[in-house]
Amino acid sequence: MSERLILTLSAAATLLAGSPVSAQTRGLVPSDYYREVGVGEVAISPDGALVAYTVTTIDEAENRRHREIWLQELRGGRPEGDAFRFTDPTQEASAPRWSPDSRLLSFQSRRGDDATPETTWFARVTFPGGEAYQIDGVRGAPVWSPDGAWIAYVARPEAEDEPGKREGWIAPDAVTGTLDADRFDGRVITSTRYRRDGTLSFLPHYQTQPKRQLFIVPAGGGEAVQRTDLPFSVGGPVWSADSERIYFTGDEDEDNELNFAATSDIYLVGREDGEPEALTSNPGSETAPAISPDGTTLAFLQSRGRGEPTDIRVVDLATDGSFRGLPRNLTSDWEYIPGAPSWTSTGEAVRFVAGVSGNSHVYELSISGDLIRQVTDGDRQVRSLSATSDDLVMAYTVTDAISPAEVYVNRGDGTLQQRITSFNDNWLNEVSLQPAERLTWTVEDGTDIEGWVIRPVDYVEGRSYPMVVKIHGGPYGAYGNTFFRTFHVLSNAGFFVLYVNPRGSTGYGHDFMYAATPGWGEIDSEDFVTGVDAALAAYADIDPERIGVSGGSYGGFMTNWLTATTDRFAAAVTSRSIADWTSLYGSTDAQGLLEFAFEGPPWEQRERYDRLSPITYVENVRAPTLIIHSENDYRTPIGDGEQWFMALKHREVPTELVRYPRSSHGLSRSGEPWLLVDRLERLRSWFAHWLGKDTDASDQ
Repeated sequence: MSERLILTLSAAATLLAGSPVSAQTRGLVPSDYYREVGVGEVAISPDGALVAYTVTTIDEAENRRHREIWLQELRGGRPEGDAFRFTDPTQEASAPRWSPDSRLLSFQSRRGDDATPETTWFARVTFPGGEAYQIDGVRGAPVWSPDGAWIAYVARPEAEDEPGKREGWIAPDAVTGTLDADRFDGRVITSTRYRRDGTLSFLPHYQTQPKRQLFIVPAGGGEAVQRTDLPFSVGGPVWSADSERIYFTGDEDEDNELNFAATSDIYLVGREDGEPEALTSNPGSETAPAISPDGTTLAFLQSRGRGEPTDIRVVDLATDGSFRGLPRNLTSDWEYIPGAPSWTSTGEAVRFVAGVSGNSHVYELSISGDLIRQVTDGDRQVRSLSATSDDLVMAYTVTDAISPAEVYVNRGDGTLQQRITSFNDNWLNEVSLQPAERLTWTVEDGTDIEGWVIRPVDYVEGRSYPMVVKIHGGPYGAYGNTFFRTFHVLSNAGFFVLYVNPRGSTGYGHDFMYAATPGWGEIDSEDFVTGVDAALAAYADIDPERIGVSGGSYGGFMTNWLTATTDRFAAAVTSRSIADWTSLYGSTDAQGLLEFAFEGPPWEQRERYDRLSPITYVENVRAPTLIIHSENDYRTPIGDGEQWFMALKHREVPTELVRYPRSSHGLSRSGEPWLLVDRLERLRSWFAHWLGKDTDASDQ
């Protein structure tokens, strides 16, 4: 073992590089979620000797998740020895970042009192190691300068006085008076942005909250110098190659709550002096700046607005760091959405991750824009890409239809991929998971639609089986070759599962993504109905009389819409759903999305909002419907679920409304473990009851 690896806080875990061994005896049940291990936030050290990544486990007894950082030693781009836990197992840790010399690893952690905010910690990975410590003056996730001498970070300026418990509860521009602020524990709201999904309480008025600014501190610690004092928040700091300047992003219109346009720009400021300078301007949004290794070129993402393509642009830099000439569009002929760019070590190409069809892979783009090369391949999704400074090794996570994410390493050219973690192998060896089978069909206008079918566990040819159609959220999102536990729970309960990427999904080009806008429901419903027909034609054992439909968010809207406008479905489960677009507009935190998708607010597009609302046709619903909604969902608030429940109840359609407390729009992904598992069982048992395939859930 190298002297580098000295801060081990637990015994090493044995990690296999191969695929799980086939010893399955049963299918997936909801309670298997407690055994899932989430792997992500990959960071390979610049010298390629270590890979850091986060490991998230479920503490079932405490009904919570626990996240810590693990390390794996590499030699020549291959794992050496066993991976080991790096951070204190009694504390939460996330966001690993390396210093340029690969000697320090920083991370974010909340230590001490539970009320203590998350702070930045550092740990040495070289001899003699020691306990995690803090660097004086660093109050945010560190961004080291290339020479290693400086740390930049973004944080709110420290206030001289601690904010009061009710700071920002009374809008500073309120007209009404407050007789006694100590007695008044309500809210006085003048801003539309008083709540946001994922927060369990209302937000303070934005005028009472300081903006995040850019700070610089010596890498060894010292007094932090605030380098910006802007009326908007600073984000994404990136150092120039000579460590003299910092690029960052910001949106001068961020407090204009009636502005739904994309208006973020790239700025430049000197490390020690000078005022921030805007390098880009509206219209459009510029984000994710990345400096070439020689410091002469800047790459970034650019979009001219909502509904416009996102492209990678590059621009030459003058000696003072400003733009020299106009940015060049490198992806104007590429129809997909590129992720944030990073540079290859030679500076001849930029690398990014992008979703294409149901996959997500690493791509390299020459700076001339004449060549885009796919670096990774296979029916899988690659995420959390990180590469060494010499570009010889890269690390990332991989997931596919039957495997949760694990960490992989690969050569920089993509020719030697190897899995280095196996946190989920043991429990996966106990369950039988059916693979996803690709299915395509063509709709009336000639568009090809892609979906996948999972067969029931213990499928026997010639038997009759029900099927559930699953619909993703968005609609500007996508299903694909990644692990969906819900699908496998349904498969184990005896269902075929069909999941579809309708028009509106990402990964199929710009025109496909916006083909259903502004007609959500009227256009894309064809994709699901014809998808059912395609599945029935391809799989003779699906019973056409026992087909269910389920989805969340946009998928919940579409579930409601399909059961109200077609008679194809015998049962439904609608989650975080939408019944009435007009009422949603007045309660969601996403008015900008609706104004874009419907080409205006309800008072300008009243007929369209009403015509496309499922509640308009609720009298046609016959399918027994389970309604699942979170009480703290501020994206699609529970009022829409309540409307759908009341209408179905009065129409004497079998229905149940399940309300989940302390939960937001992301219940099915990040909700409390007990509630997330409960949701899986309710969805399973509802379909098992109404589609005629009931199973014993006593062991769940």
